[in-house]
Amino acid sequence: MSQFDAIFQPIEIGKLTIRNRVVSTAHAEVHATDGGMTTDRYVKYYEEKAKGGCGLCICGGSSVVSIDSPQAWWSSVNLSTDRIIPHFQNLADAVHKHGGKIMIQITHMGRRSRWDGYNWSTLLSPSGIREPVHRSTCKTIEPEEIERIIGDYAQAARRAKEGGLDGVELSAVHQHLIDQFWSPRVNKRTDEWGGSFENRMRFGMEVLKAVREEVGPDFVVGMRICGDEFHPDGLTHEDMKQIAAYYDATGLLDFFGVIGSGCDTHNTLANVIPNMSFPPEPFLHLASGIKEVVKVPVIHAQNIKDPNQAQRILEGGYVDMVGMTRAHIADPHIIAKIKMGQIDQIRQCVGANYCIDRQYQGLDVLCIQNAATSREYMGLPHIIEKTEGVIRKVVVVGGGPAGMEAARVAAERGHSVVLFEGQAQLGGQITLAAKAPQRDQMAGITRWYQLELARLNVDVRLNSFADEHTIKAEQPDIVILAVGGKPFIDQFPEWGAEEGLVVSSWDILDGKVEPGKNVLVYDTICEFSGMSVADYLSEKGSQVELVTDDIKPGAAVGGTTFPTYYRSLYPKEVIMTSDLALHKVYREGEQLIAVLENEYTGQLEERVVDQVVVENGVRPDEALYYALKPQSLNKGQVDIEALYAIEAQPSLQTSTQGDDFLLFRLGDCTAPRNTHAAIYDALRLCKDF
Repeated sequence: MSQFDAIFQPIEIGKLTIRNRVVSTAHAEVHATDGGMTTDRYVKYYEEKAKGGCGLCICGGSSVVSIDSPQAWWSSVNLSTDRIIPHFQNLADAVHKHGGKIMIQITHMGRRSRWDGYNWSTLLSPSGIREPVHRSTCKTIEPEEIERIIGDYAQAARRAKEGGLDGVELSAVHQHLIDQFWSPRVNKRTDEWGGSFENRMRFGMEVLKAVREEVGPDFVVGMRICGDEFHPDGLTHEDMKQIAAYYDATGLLDFFGVIGSGCDTHNTLANVIPNMSFPPEPFLHLASGIKEVVKVPVIHAQNIKDPNQAQRILEGGYVDMVGMTRAHIADPHIIAKIKMGQIDQIRQCVGANYCIDRQYQGLDVLCIQNAATSREYMGLPHIIEKTEGVIRKVVVVGGGPAGMEAARVAAERGHSVVLFEGQAQLGGQITLAAKAPQRDQMAGITRWYQLELARLNVDVRLNSFADEHTIKAEQPDIVILAVGGKPFIDQFPEWGAEEGLVVSSWDILDGKVEPGKNVLVYDTICEFSGMSVADYLSEKGSQVELVTDDIKPGAAVGGTTFPTYYRSLYPKEVIMTSDLALHKVYREGEQLIAVLENEYTGQLEERVVDQVVVENGVRPDEALYYALKPQSLNKGQVDIEALYAIEAQPSLQTSTQGDDFLLFRLGDCTAPRNTHAAIYDALRLCKDF
């Protein structure tokens, strides 16, 4: 542990002692239900982090203080009612019993929300200027409303205190109402709430005073700010240093949380939760700049994923505490593992941003690689217990995400596991994805599984294509097929796949086919693969047109991720075309003619290219399954009621003897979905083997 001494130093925030320097910072979990209450799912999500050693959890990103600040879109916590108090007491008790501390971020969103639902609220901003990301109109806030909302902040803080939480964090980041008043981009007022520096600071200052008066001097009150809005007409780093020093001088604040970038446009939103295309801690310098001008502790959280990073940042004195929020989503036991010297067992965040991109779609926060995260309340375990029943021989075929997770969980249960993989390495489609310019860190998922399978003594057989006879020769009790699928480029004969007129994105990324000079990429899925192969080709020097029949290229790529693709594709002059379907491909001399059909008019147009790459998803590889199905005791069937209820399969009660075996299939060889779905199915199926 001496290697990480800086991480484990206690720290005083106000009158509160935090056991170490690691924070899970505020994020909208999309777990609060029943009108924004912190019910069982919410509590167990944070309890797991406290159990895993996290020093401080700041929960409830964008939790609202007023009923006209809509919270239903992302199921945030509702602090506008005393109903929340007993729910907070449950949350505080769950975290405190494991030695952790728990605070909540409170805010009024102002213009940064949607109005068309829940209470159908009239949104507010200092000068009635709409926000681009949510496309929502708003009214200019009136002085009477300002006074009301200041009081709402104070009452929200009271509820947090009465609920036993350890503090509140005022959100003045992400262009919420406080920093909407700060920013000259949004605040055009000429009354006492706008114009001069002091006037623009007034709303936030009155909120802070009201909150402190309500909760007293001993309750922790912090503020989260950005270090630079990154807009020509916005707040610069020097402006933010001035603002931080101004509020710090009051003596009313106990800490600052600092992140880089505003996020009121799609482009700046991608900065706030940096994905794997960003370098490590890209905005640490902004937080460090704020620390230079304030006396209270400074927390920074952006792309800090591993203990070596955290140790270096803390040792260097750049900030006082490090936020490792996505790191805790990937592995809520990361601190305990550091403490026990189990560094190789940490499931490290790869920056896929599956978690936050779901949140921006109004879906619950989940981890791409850890299916137990946020499902603790359902009984999905982070730590797999050994079986007390019979030890079985388990054969897994396929080393993609479903197969690796199935092998890991079965081995953790204590079973004898053989994993067959036809390729020279594990990973499946993760390996392909990692070959794209902005997706290389996906390989971290596979690296963790490789270490775990070795630790658990799984018999991994690479370059081994298992057939019916190979599998039966192992005399298995359970056979799990996770053989994936194949690119579905032959859906329409007119595309000419059989004649070799089109190739798949797999062919390009895997190096089986050399990139052409003039390439048309047709992407009808609009997730990562099409954008990735276009990026890969343009990186190799190809002239690329990315065509889709959807509303825009990358339409299904999340809000923090598609901007980073666009940043890469536009400078390389990739043409991005929507609303056109690939109708036909034919050869004319040395060239290919791609005939495209307009989705809405039916009009045809042609492109003359030397390569057509099709991304049309995956077709399941079912041959081995149907060969084994008649011979299996359960005929390959999964009891879906048991699966969905996270209960053991009834067929596991069947005794296997001789050539008898149970058969299950997982991942893309069942139905193509995504990495998380494959891992989730493997965990919930195999945890009761």
